[in-house]
Amino acid sequence: MSKVPRLSGAEAVRAFGKAGFYLDRITGSHHILKKDGHRHRLSIPVHKGKTVGVGLLKSQMDAAGLTVDEFLKLL
Repeated sequence: MSKVPRLSGAEAVRAFGKAGFYLDRITGSHHILKKDGHRHRLSIPVHKGKTVGVGLLKSQMDAAGLTVDEFLKLL
């Protein structure tokens, strides 16, 4: 099993986009992603020059139904 990568919020949004999620709205600095037919919404903080915490990124991957290896292939 691979380690959770260190990514910026914009990179994470782009990767989830490749998995079929799309930008539903932006609330403050959080990009809310949605996927048709999927019950979870993802909330990714996008701050210039900062990375998303590995715990948060892992929980968003779990909510999206992706393993770390599947997510890494989307980068």
